[in-house]
Amino acid sequence: MLPAPLEESASTALAVRARKRVGVGIAVALTAAGVASCGGGERQDVTEPEGDFPVQIVNANFPSKQQLAQNTNLTLSVANTGDKTIPDLAITIFTSSNASTGETGSSTGTTGTTGTSTSPSSSSGGGSLPTAQGSFSVRSEQQGLAIPFRPVWILEEGFPKLAGQSASAGAQAAQTDTFSFGSLASNQTRGMVWNVTPVQPGTYTVHYRVAAGLQGKARAVTADGSIPEGEFVVRISSAPPQTRVNDAGQVVPIKPGDIIGQAGSQKQKSELNGQ
Repeated sequence: MLPAPLEESASTALAVRARKRVGVGIAVALTAAGVASCGGGERQDVTEPEGDFPVQIVNANFPSKQQLAQNTNLTLSVANTGDKTIPDLAITIFTSSNASTGETGSSTGTTGTTGTSTSPSSSSGGGSLPTAQGSFSVRSEQQGLAIPFRPVWILEEGFPKLAGQSASAGAQAAQTDTFSFGSLASNQTRGMVWNVTPVQPGTYTVHYRVAAGLQGKARAVTADGSIPEGEFVVRISSAPPQTRVNDAGQVVPIKPGDIIGQAGSQKQKSELNGQ
């Protein structure tokens, strides 16, 4: 016979079994709730309307000549030229290296105020997007790297932003290197700004593509029905930017006019003139 404190009566065993059944029921209920919240419910693309949404790339700027550590802006402006609201204006940006093309730093097409962009639909021909790597990074050819992608530009904290606004915008979506800017009403234009700093010299092509949604059902199209996209060819020089301290104590770039009549070699003056 076991000592009395260790004995189990019939009523005690019944209570233990009841508690076990209650515990199992709660666990099953929690598991079912977890499954429902992790994709067991409505598909994400169900509410995205299907169809074509006409847009126009009004402005696209990124300086074609840059220098290491010289902060600059990439700006895009997109207009909704259709009669329907765009469900979610999304911009995909990705970078490729031009190591085999030489440092030409030029491109043809629509010219902006601070840089050059190819005409929409000519950059990647509407092909598939690359594997996610970071919008402003390229794949390194060095063997044995745990992370093969290396940044060419660093995206500054708080960017992208809407033009003229200080708050962050363009939440990064799960899709490849894509930024989501929300709905855009008919006949409205949205300007977007990415503030970046180059950290790797060379010649690179920055590609961009416009979408009307994140699930692929809502398609952005140009007037001729093609994919709205373009690219910037940018040369990043390893020479540090030439600067001076102005009368207010600020560090500012040296302009060609600043050295007129001053000492300096012809080569230095040519560099300041961008030649």
